[in-house]
Amino acid sequence: MTVSKCTRLSGPLIKKMLDSMDNVLFDCDGVIWRGDQAIPGTPDIINLLKKNGKKVFFVTNNNTKARKMYADKLALNGFNVTEDDVFGTAYCSAMYLKKVSKLHGKVYLIGSNAMRQELEKVEIQQTVVGPDPISGVQMDWANVPLDPEVKAVVVGFDEHFSYMKLNRALQYLNNPDCLLVGTNTDTRLPLEEGKAVPGNGCNLKAVETAAQRQAQTVSKPNHIMYDCVASQFGLDSRHCLMVGDRLDTDFLLGSNCGLKTLLTLTGVSTVADAEGHQESGCPERLGLVPDYYVERISELLPALQG
Repeated sequence: MTVSKCTRLSGPLIKKMLDSMDNVLFDCDGVIWRGDQAIPGTPDIINLLKKNGKKVFFVTNNNTKARKMYADKLALNGFNVTEDDVFGTAYCSAMYLKKVSKLHGKVYLIGSNAMRQELEKVEIQQTVVGPDPISGVQMDWANVPLDPEVKAVVVGFDEHFSYMKLNRALQYLNNPDCLLVGTNTDTRLPLEEGKAVPGNGCNLKAVETAAQRQAQTVSKPNHIMYDCVASQFGLDSRHCLMVGDRLDTDFLLGSNCGLKTLLTLTGVSTVADAEGHQESGCPERLGLVPDYYVERISELLPALQG
């Protein structure tokens, strides 16, 4: 199906587009819920897509929740889903280390309990999650005790991120054979009422700067996140739709992986943002432009109910 970029999806075009898709990937925050509340109509959309034979997956850069936590939240909001439908960066990091890197050793983990749980599920040992207070004097810091079995440093959102964690990561990464993996590069986490807090991208950039190395990231827009889903469920990218609200993550992922893309205006990005990229004429920015947009995904309901 050939359409111009950033097309307003409505009427018969909705059904035509959905009929051509076998799999639908949804971002979560700003797309299917805000905070703890589902955006009206989204549970019906998800449940009807599955009833109509579509495979539905949830792909999120959030690494503070394990898959089961997401599945439980979805179920409480009326979504008919299972843990297998959820792909967060905590899980995708664990799968990348196990299946792609084939890690044989431990992980120095800067991250959350959710990340620890996902690593443990694939039998990857990691260092203790939590505070790492400064001890000794500056001359001692370059000689902090290191576990010789650590073969990778993994950086996710960590409320206990500190100078000593940064220092310990650097000491491990002085070994060129030690992998550096980041869950995601989001620098700000948007909250309600226009507020925000620093995201994991800030922690990861600090580690990269100290180690003078670039991390392998697994989050959107990196193809690794899509590959994690596709390898388990045999997806054909030509028949996959990515639904999201952020041009720089959701739609760049779609562009990188050859997916159709649908912007919903219930989250971060706007049509004006997309049109600005389109009108720039810059090839690097065209990947940020969605194929379609809707005000909210509940607009798909009539095509699924017919």
